[in-house]
Amino acid sequence: MSHSRPPPLVTGISPKEGPAWTKVTIRGENLGTGPADLIGLSICGHNCLLTAEWMSASKIVCRVGPAKDDKGEIIVTTKSGSLGTSTVSFKLLRPERIGILDQSAVWVDEMNYYDMRTDRNKGLSPLSLRPSNPLGIDLDKGKVSQSDVELIFPGMSGDFTSENFSATWYLIENHSESSFEQLKVGVSNLKKQATKKNEGSLAYVKGGLSTFFEAQDALSAIHQRLESDGTEKVEGSMTQRLENILNRASNTADTLFQEVLGRKDKADSTRNALNVLQRFKFLFNLPLNIERNIQKGDYDVVINDYEKAKSLFGNTEVPVFKKVYGEVETRITALRSLLLDKLLQTPSTLHDQKRYIRYLSDLHAPGDPAWQCIVAQHKWILQLMQSCRDQFISGHRAALDVEGDSRPSAIGRLGHTASLKRGGSLRTPRPSTWRSETPLQVQFVDKLSDVVIGQLPNFWKLWISYVNGSLFSETGEKSGQVEKSKKNARQRQNDFKKMIEELTSQLVKLVRGALLPATLSQAGLSLYGGWEKQTELSGAWITQIIHTVRSCYEALSALEIPNDLLQGIQDLLLDLRVNCLVVTLLHSAEDIKRLAEKENWMVDNEGITALMLLYIDDALMNSLCVVQEQRLLIVLSNCCYLEKHTFLNLMDHFEKHGLTGTEKIARVVDAVRELDRKLFDAYIERRADPIAGSLEPGMYAGYFDWRDCQTPTGVRSYLKEALVNIIAVHAEVFTVSKELVPRVLTKIVESVADEMCRLMQCVSSFSRNGALQVPHTHTHTHTHRIETKVQDGLKETKHWWI
Repeated sequence: MSHSRPPPLVTGISPKEGPAWTKVTIRGENLGTGPADLIGLSICGHNCLLTAEWMSASKIVCRVGPAKDDKGEIIVTTKSGSLGTSTVSFKLLRPERIGILDQSAVWVDEMNYYDMRTDRNKGLSPLSLRPSNPLGIDLDKGKVSQSDVELIFPGMSGDFTSENFSATWYLIENHSESSFEQLKVGVSNLKKQATKKNEGSLAYVKGGLSTFFEAQDALSAIHQRLESDGTEKVEGSMTQRLENILNRASNTADTLFQEVLGRKDKADSTRNALNVLQRFKFLFNLPLNIERNIQKGDYDVVINDYEKAKSLFGNTEVPVFKKVYGEVETRITALRSLLLDKLLQTPSTLHDQKRYIRYLSDLHAPGDPAWQCIVAQHKWILQLMQSCRDQFISGHRAALDVEGDSRPSAIGRLGHTASLKRGGSLRTPRPSTWRSETPLQVQFVDKLSDVVIGQLPNFWKLWISYVNGSLFSETGEKSGQVEKSKKNARQRQNDFKKMIEELTSQLVKLVRGALLPATLSQAGLSLYGGWEKQTELSGAWITQIIHTVRSCYEALSALEIPNDLLQGIQDLLLDLRVNCLVVTLLHSAEDIKRLAEKENWMVDNEGITALMLLYIDDALMNSLCVVQEQRLLIVLSNCCYLEKHTFLNLMDHFEKHGLTGTEKIARVVDAVRELDRKLFDAYIERRADPIAGSLEPGMYAGYFDWRDCQTPTGVRSYLKEALVNIIAVHAEVFTVSKELVPRVLTKIVESVADEMCRLMQCVSSFSRNGALQVPHTHTHTHTHRIETKVQDGLKETKHWWI
């Protein structure tokens, strides 16, 4: 036979000696690939396969049987490695026989123990108590080799306890030279054993039948003698004498065996107590282990031990177990309070919050710890924002810089959402004089933005985890806590929405109090004002603040917070821009008024003085700020003008006068048209892609679902925002060139309409309200002309828009 693995090798056994039925641990190499691979195990020549428990390829646990040999090897046989060898041996101890009156200090290994939880006696399997010689005749080991027998009987076994037992194999192996008469005796012995097994307790009655007859005769004789005597109650009668004899016999027996039986009862109770302590030491040691693991912070170990103890002893009626389990519950209650305090402690990381929530969930803490954490975080963020303002007002702002200037700041943040998602650097290098040169209001807005961006994203993520049930472990999922959490989240959506509105409102009011106090009420000024002593900011500093607030808004938008919750920040940005424009114009007017002081009264060749150039330079420096998209429009307009008014006219004059070279002009016109096309595509990409890209996040903001939505009451906010953005593009194009408006707006609207069509095609199904909302909301995406009038300073201009 070919084998795929090396033969088993036993290198160790623990303990190395002991009486029969001692539990031993066998260690070695190649002890099988699994329980099914283990087909043989003998210790001192006794088959121990029935009690064997395969643990791994290097460990087997079993009990030593009543072998004939006092010392022998440990042989393991596997299917994959065949018969193994051993480098160690086991010594079987023979217990001395102890009389009923002899004292013994040897603890007997109780095979049948009393289970206090189930009131059942457990013992070894009857198969393990079968005789080693079932035929009852002398064993005669033949000379047939083991390998030859395996070839003759493949897949079979000569072990009568095996499932693949072969009687022929057993006879060849143990009785190959036994005579036919001996085998007949063996068959008779087998029949007797089967008969005894079937008769059971009746066999004991048959064996002592004569004793029962003698007792019956004695009782009958006593009854007849009593009837003839008639003096059952007379003193000195046979009944009285018999009673006295029985009492004396009882007293003598009690005197003789009282000490022995007392020692036996005491020993039995001690063994029973030790057995209980040994078997249930997990429960008795659990209170101390819980305290130790809590001190080490191993809360997972505590939870696992508690779940195990609860499943085993939660409903026990044994007084001692109930008492110990009560101590466990007391310590678990204290642990729940400790974890809840840690959960509500601020500041804390999102990871720690989720971890403590999971611990409390697994410990079945009362209430809703996740919601308690959300409420506590909301209060703490509000307090942190207000404390930021109070410390700047009082001049103790250094207390806020816990980590110094190395902490990320809002000033210098990248303006794009993609940069925020990539986790790019949010701080530009600051000079050493930054704090002394920067106005206090700018530092305050910078620090306030740090607080919001540092805390509000984790606050929002904690709510999202609470909504989708990801705060709980597998135990929580099985116990139904995930569904309970989702149900509670649905009921508390309005409450959380109010929390977000309160946080954004607090941010807006604090910034308004520092920069736009005129927009607050008198009560608001008392809470958020107090900046009267600070100097007025210039347009450059206000622009920096706008960038800071804008970065904060983009960071919150990247979290997919619904736009209606961030509307207050958008309104703040608009008011800050207006204020920045007013301040810039006022400063420009003051600068222009002071230009007269710079007049030198010197006339140049064109008949003008340097005052005009100074005016133009200052005006341009203070009022013109052309962005890249506007430059694209200006160059695009110039290209259109060159093509229509310069090159085409030039070609007409060349042809009119019969001049050559029109081909070169045509090539130049083609180059200008190619440049025009590239500029047009670049501008459309910069303006149309952001509008089209904002449709899908806005459509599904707040976990909107077309299959489960409310009755539509009007156009949704994301579409209004898209229309406003298109109008902004129209205004930008119209400011540069009115002729480019139809061309640009047509392409913009087509891109937005195509994206909207694609999004609608991606929706698998609509509810009734969803089906109503689709035409109600998106009929506005069709391109149509609406004539409007826009008053622009001193004139009215008619133009076309969507």
